[in-house]
Amino acid sequence: MPILKIARMGHPVLLGRAAEVTDPTAPEMRRLIADMIETMVDADGAGLAAPQVHVPLRMFVFRVGAERSTGVAGDAPSGVSVVINPELDLLTDERVPCWEGCLSIPGLRALVPRSPRIRYRGLDAEGAPFTRDAAGFHANVVQHEYDHLNGVLYPMRVTDFASFGFNEEIARAVAARQERADATA
Repeated sequence: MPILKIARMGHPVLLGRAAEVTDPTAPEMRRLIADMIETMVDADGAGLAAPQVHVPLRMFVFRVGAERSTGVAGDAPSGVSVVINPELDLLTDERVPCWEGCLSIPGLRALVPRSPRIRYRGLDAEGAPFTRDAAGFHANVVQHEYDHLNGVLYPMRVTDFASFGFNEEIARAVAARQERADATA
């Protein structure tokens, strides 16, 4: 299984609405799913949408690692999930800022307002329909990957660009704020 080339911000494949998958159990889909999982793991990503690997189809893969799970209901650590032709419902009007990065925008991150609770539907890797409720990191990663299927990159959702920057600079700023807070506590 080859590691796929990841499209970077600016490539047109990331800016369009992806097409529905017509046969989720076709051999080429099984190969694509396996290659996307291998690519996501190799890049140490939390998720990867088909448009990110130059395939404009409505599907993504993701995982909720123990280090990223918040432990709230709907956000348990899990292995890799495959979501084909998803639909997404936000279960609250509330938006909570969460740190996001993206394999298509390497080296950068920002605080992105996301719904803390969602419900999503789709087909799994076998073509079977499912519905899941998600919260915490699980909800964030699904919303992020779902955005890719609609030509939306996370910087398009940033509301405070003071939180948008290079990983190293953000980490230094967060550490400095924490040191100041610890000194005054």
